[in-house]
Amino acid sequence: MTQNATELDRHGRDESSQPAVRPDAVVMARSTEDVQLVLRRCSAEGVPVVPFGVGSSLEGHVLPIEGGISLDLSAMDAILDVRPEDLLAVVQAGVRRIPLNEHLAKDGLFFTVDPGADATLGGMAATGASGTTTVRYGAMRDNVLALTAILADGTLIRTGRPTRKDSAGYDLTRLLVGSEGTLAVITELTLRVFGIPERMSAAYCTFDSLADAVAAATAVVRLGIPVARCEFMDVPSIRAVNAFQGTTLTEAPSLFFEFHGTKAGVVEQAEETQEVVAQFGASDFAWTADERERRQLWQARHNAFHAGLAARPGSAWLTTDAAVPMSRLADAVACAEEIFTGQPFTWSMLGHAADGSFHAGLLYDAQDEVGASAAKQASWALTTRVVEMGGTCTGEHGIGIGKREALVAQVGDATIGAMRAIKQALDPGNILNPGKVL
Repeated sequence: MTQNATELDRHGRDESSQPAVRPDAVVMARSTEDVQLVLRRCSAEGVPVVPFGVGSSLEGHVLPIEGGISLDLSAMDAILDVRPEDLLAVVQAGVRRIPLNEHLAKDGLFFTVDPGADATLGGMAATGASGTTTVRYGAMRDNVLALTAILADGTLIRTGRPTRKDSAGYDLTRLLVGSEGTLAVITELTLRVFGIPERMSAAYCTFDSLADAVAAATAVVRLGIPVARCEFMDVPSIRAVNAFQGTTLTEAPSLFFEFHGTKAGVVEQAEETQEVVAQFGASDFAWTADERERRQLWQARHNAFHAGLAARPGSAWLTTDAAVPMSRLADAVACAEEIFTGQPFTWSMLGHAADGSFHAGLLYDAQDEVGASAAKQASWALTTRVVEMGGTCTGEHGIGIGKREALVAQVGDATIGAMRAIKQALDPGNILNPGKVL
């Protein structure tokens, strides 16, 4: 355990717009047994415990808003087993996404969930992460087969099985995936992995309007073209990325595609996609199977968050995280543009066009109370409209601190009551990440 000021500061912030909150102490766990010991002692004394990976969350999940212990699992970074014949890997919660894929590549495998950040697998499971590849391979809930987790009183439980099918009892694995550390602390995960495709290619095209780009992406998915990624970026996002990494992408509403398959298959997918998007006014369509060029193109998309911040040094950043049924995505994006236009903050939008989710980054001066208030009100207005469209207040970032009221508005009091009953049953002392989700 440490109370070093630097460590307290590091564990008291994440990448959200929420203010930093120092924990009372930081405990570094190196094994499942360490986590059990910490929870037994903290349960007995009523001390809050907040699991911590690398602090890349965007909704304040790791902030110890009620004090207590920040339980850092990043040292639990062992890859315990890889079974190529079963297409699965067993890892400790502190293993990061990129090192895992570097290890899996030796066996011709990769883990598909890609939220952009090099997050820990435990953190990705806890927040129910997804990302750019969800349209083809699914989110964390689709790719976590089994878990080892520690309940609030230190009890060890194992959920799920290393099988593709399992109808045995309540699905506790998917209950804990996305529970944001409020029901248990995940220490080990059994993950579904895939063979690295024979060929990957990427494509890029621009449109006259963001609405046209979104409509084109929706059409590609409806026609069943098996895209692996399909992302949109608006003009401010493209402009910020160009300035940030020195690229020369056309500053117009844009779609980015990635195709996985055989050499002939990716060519066919690219050609079919080009035909579809042309019907929506796409121009500058270009695709490449060159690995270096493919990585450069997707690096532009992954750099969008940091590029946006770099465009306005010293600014605070509020990120929205909406998802709607595919048929309403164009409406939702237009609604966001309507709400944000003319506001006392700058903004940009990008999203996972193929699965109906999108993000807006609202930038304002950190000392500007008017801009901060306007950003929060605009975010709430968008969330309200999205829920009315049958969508959700969070497609992938989770509830954390900032979306608790939005969750109530989305699911209603009766459903919140059921969630509270589950929380009470598994964590009667309310020591696990208190103040989050509910």
